[in-house]
Amino acid sequence: MLKEDVNHLLRLFRHCPKCGSESFVEDTEKSKRCEACGFVYFMNPSASTVAIITDEMGRLLVVRRSKEPARGTLDLPGGFCDCHETAEEGVRREVLEETGLQVVETKYLFSLPNTYRYSGLDIPTLDLFFHCSVASTSGATAMDDAAEVLWLPWQDVKAEDFGLKSISLGVARLLGSELRVKN
Repeated sequence: MLKEDVNHLLRLFRHCPKCGSESFVEDTEKSKRCEACGFVYFMNPSASTVAIITDEMGRLLVVRRSKEPARGTLDLPGGFCDCHETAEEGVRREVLEETGLQVVETKYLFSLPNTYRYSGLDIPTLDLFFHCSVASTSGATAMDDAAEVLWLPWQDVKAEDFGLKSISLGVARLLGSELRVKN
């Protein structure tokens, strides 16, 4: 049975995307099946990346969001992976687009499920956190959907200042880890 949430995306899918039939019915909590052609569509999360970058003084690279959701709150560089792109390629691209910094090495840390509000819909995501090394930390500039770039000492980092739930939870997790003191 589909979740009762009125924003559950599968509720919006009224026609089969393969044959166009209106006989597109609930199959499971996370899928719909076409009674006409047999096509089954599963609602899986979109992959999203998050970059943890520290400078030579051990400060965390943080951006301020320029767009909704959570406009004006703190965030970590990152974003959705494109089709035919690995998560590592995605985090490199997103860091470059948002800050102008070139990622030279990535190390996967952990993942967290999230819901990202976009165009009035709740999009399920799986946020993949990476520790990233950059070619140089100088010249970081707010670009794309970042309004501001900040280098924060870990003692000034507060999970509640991050507007997206998974980022806030990820920062809280990082605050309890050894990573925060390493470059």
